[in-house]
Amino acid sequence: MGKRREGREAAIQFLFQQDLHAGDAEKPSLHDFWQLRTATKKIQEFSAELIDGILANQPAIDDQIKKYVANYDIGRIAAVDRNILRLAIYEMLFCKDVPPIVSINEAIEIAKRFGSEDSGRFVNGVLDRLRHDLPRPARTAG
Repeated sequence: MGKRREGREAAIQFLFQQDLHAGDAEKPSLHDFWQLRTATKKIQEFSAELIDGILANQPAIDDQIKKYVANYDIGRIAAVDRNILRLAIYEMLFCKDVPPIVSINEAIEIAKRFGSEDSGRFVNGVLDRLRHDLPRPARTAG
């Protein structure tokens, strides 16, 4: 597994953990997370960049999810799928150095690994609809 994939997976795991503790006064910190999940410093740094970006832009990201899953409440989407979508949409909208098609492919593979039997297809469907509306080419960075 590549280092960036491992970093993406760690970011999704942390976001999933945050989702599970959404109503708690004290959510587990990123520091606490790294006490339970081992990773190299480089992977931790990459994950932290993704996590910070996603949390800073979560309302805009969630609006995109709502737009592409019309008539389906975001809270009813499986937490794993919801956080995979958040990560991929963050990369597609805010990380110009990552081609959108790479974000989609990574999200599908992660969904197959951590989600349900239908997660890969669901994630692909949502992200593919977004890809068609992006103002930049899907196969190139920046």
